[in-house]
Formats: sequence, structure tokens, C-alpha cells
Amino acid sequence: MADRSNISSDLIWEIARNQNAYLVKRRNGSHAYYFSRDPLNLVNQHSRTHAGFVNEKAVGVHAGPNGEGVTLMTKKAKKNGNGPASSMNTVSWGKGTPGRKIYKGIANYTAKNGYRSDLRGPAVSRASAIRGSQKAKKETPEKKLRGSKAKKAVKT
Repeated sequence: MADRSNISSDLIWEIARNQNAYLVKRRNGSHAYYFSRDPLNLVNQHSRTHAGFVNEKAVGVHAGPNGEGVTLMTKKAKKNGNGPASSMNTVSWGKGTPGRKIYKGIANYTAKNGYRSDLRGPAVSRASAIRGSQKAKKETPEKKLRGSKAKKAVKT
């Protein structure tokens, strides 16, 4: 197999853009929508810019183990395709970690390690959405009676 560094990312995208394991096609009337299930795609859009399997440096944010906390996955640029497990870095924050610490950690990790700056915002917003989904739902408060007729109807 050829070394990954010898193959252009643009060539990989041109070959795999219409047929890959992450591609999801949806039809709405006469228009077709394309989405991506790529774990290194922060916005789930099927495009060259956001495709994690194509880019040499990619970022993914997921829920932590057992659905608690947040995990940041980054792709190592220098690794070839022969060792998929060793080509990823993971950083995890537990469920007790404050949100601001997680967001700052994601922004700093991506900035200091030379990842694309346009991925920082979507990575932080995805982490925020994951944290919001992990919060316990509040019970709906009991409805208050409004108006004198409603209060009289309850008393009788």
C-alpha cells in the first residue's frame, strides 16, 4: 500500500466523495441533501472542508464513555493508514468538569497543536450541545390558576 503522505487529500476526496461509508443521502421532493456520519466531522455536512477522513488534521467531539462527559478526538497528521488506532489522540473530561474549562481546553488544544482555526468554533459549540444534552431535565411546574372564575371552579 502506498504511503498516505504521497497521496493528495484532494485526490482522496474526488475518489471517495460520492461513495464512502459516512455518506448519508436524504431526498425531499426533487432536492437531495447530503450529510456525513464521519466521527471527525464537527458539523455533519458532506463537504471537502469538513470531511475528517480526507483532511490530514481533523477534530471530533463526542460524548464520553457511558454518555457522561466530553471526549475530544484529533487526528495525527504524520501517521499513515496502516495504524488507525495509533493515528488518533483522545482527551476526555468527566461529567463534573465545569463547562468553561472544557471549552477552553478544546480551544487551546486545537490552537496549540496547529489544527485549523475554523474548526475551533464548531468544536466548542458541539461540546456545549453535548453538555446540554447530559443535564437532567427539570420537572414542569404545576400550572397556576389565573382569574377569579378558575379559582372559584377549583374550590367547588
